[in-house]
Amino acid sequence: MLGAALYDRILGRKANETLRHLCIRTAIFGFLFHLLLCLLYQLGLIDFSVQTSGLFDSYLDALYTPFSIFLAYEVYELIRTIPDSFTNSIGKQFEIITLLVVRDILKRLSDIDASVTSTVDDSITILAVECLAFLILFGTALFFGTAQRETSLITNDSEGLEKFILQKKQLAILLLLVYILTAIYSLSTWTYNVFDGDGSTNRTIFFLDFFTVLIMADILILLVSHHYITEFAHLARNTGFILSTVILRVAIASPGMSGAILFILAGCLGSAVLLSGFVFSKKEQQKFAEME
Repeated sequence: MLGAALYDRILGRKANETLRHLCIRTAIFGFLFHLLLCLLYQLGLIDFSVQTSGLFDSYLDALYTPFSIFLAYEVYELIRTIPDSFTNSIGKQFEIITLLVVRDILKRLSDIDASVTSTVDDSITILAVECLAFLILFGTALFFGTAQRETSLITNDSEGLEKFILQKKQLAILLLLVYILTAIYSLSTWTYNVFDGDGSTNRTIFFLDFFTVLIMADILILLVSHHYITEFAHLARNTGFILSTVILRVAIASPGMSGAILFILAGCLGSAVLLSGFVFSKKEQQKFAEME
């Protein structure tokens, strides 16, 4: 089919391997180039405006570039996982948010390094909560990674599974197009602001818009899946997953302490829903085994 063939060409294993190697090379080059700019700025050989100097006033700022490149690749990986299972997709979303929080922590560390003593205490408090959020998000991502095979068993025996997978592949292709357009818009807008003297960086750039679209895609998948799978446990589990991603989206838009707390809440909710669904699926498997 056309959708499946196009998916394999642009989102298949070969395309993924090519993009992964390109991402690694670009991340290394971006890191070294950013590090060079930081060195030249520290030596006073180049100068930037007050608004953009925050990108180069600490060597830790150089870490922002490779992490941004890896995040871009992880979004591509997320789109690839959409046809696999809903659990895989949600797990990838938590992986992306985990890297996003790490990037924020590294950026905050570079700001603390360049700040005055009187502002360090408040920054460290937020930093500590963000580190806690990272640990919970990281644990949640690992939990999804280890449990995805068991939870995917819920849909393996459903009628019309091949048609459902094809529909998700078509959605993934559409989402890839949205991803490219959103990335181009976000990058061009940020570049224009840099040349205009505003070099501020935050996690709302690209990710706020993309996660909004992603939530709509998750809801669409949930509605379509209910056509093939009518069990309440499946519907409630996936609805809980969507609720956790909505909280993630709100957390992206929330600065400082409130955002970190929302990240923690989303991680705890996602893990709790996954655990509940996993326990239920185990009981169902035992019930069927006893009947045979």
